[in-house]
Amino acid sequence: MVDHLANTEINSQRIAAVENCFGASGQPLALPGRVLLGEGILTKECRKKPKPRIFFLFNDILVYGSIVINKRKYNSQHIIPLEDVTLETLPDTLQMKNRWMIKTSKKSFVVSAASLTERKEWISHLEECIRHLLTKTGRQPSTEHAAPWIPDKATDICMRCTQTKFSTLTRRHHCRKCGFVVCADCSRQRFLMPRLSPKPLRVCNLCYRQLLAEKKKEAEADQRQTEPICSAIQGYEPSSDDSDKSDDDKADQWPADTEFYTSQVSWSSFHS
Repeated sequence: MVDHLANTEINSQRIAAVENCFGASGQPLALPGRVLLGEGILTKECRKKPKPRIFFLFNDILVYGSIVINKRKYNSQHIIPLEDVTLETLPDTLQMKNRWMIKTSKKSFVVSAASLTERKEWISHLEECIRHLLTKTGRQPSTEHAAPWIPDKATDICMRCTQTKFSTLTRRHHCRKCGFVVCADCSRQRFLMPRLSPKPLRVCNLCYRQLLAEKKKEAEADQRQTEPICSAIQGYEPSSDDSDKSDDDKADQWPADTEFYTSQVSWSSFHS
């Protein structure tokens, strides 16, 4: 399918239409050999509540964003390299059905489709693209993934101390390492995790201690490797040397009375 659509006029038109919908706020998406394989609306489990998001599947990236006017205007564009993606099917909940998790090294989140059939189509196409990319590059599937954030409404108390109750004045925070909902006292520490951000991020007290212990072990291992080299070189002397807000918190402009996932409507389509 990719070879059939690559470098065709219809593929170029489809990609140009997506770029136009994101406007100046989005990144250019047209590249030689890049093919738009499918698109659709999925419900993304966000921090405060599930929200509809538009998703576009290309042969090398997954793009999603917020819906301002469907098929006309989108914003908050996110681009995920498919080489970094692994998928995990999840059981239904009372609120959400046809769920699965999209896991990457920088961000992991849960989405749901309109029907079981559409979930199978999305997962099938995603897995096919991922396999093709990994075979092409010779890379191994990613094993390190960012923890998904637990939704705010999942708990009314801090998930670490289990004492602090959240309220209008006592706000919720998220540990960037484990994704738990925690209070301010249980998440005063910051830790640099280059895989997630160039800046130190909020972590809970437990994760902070674990990260410090891991860092100490790494430093000791590096020192053991360096000492033989240093002793072999004469005269060598070693040197002595955020916010909790995200695009999920932005006010949605999608009409509040729109009824999603009606039985007569297919919310996703894949090109052939």
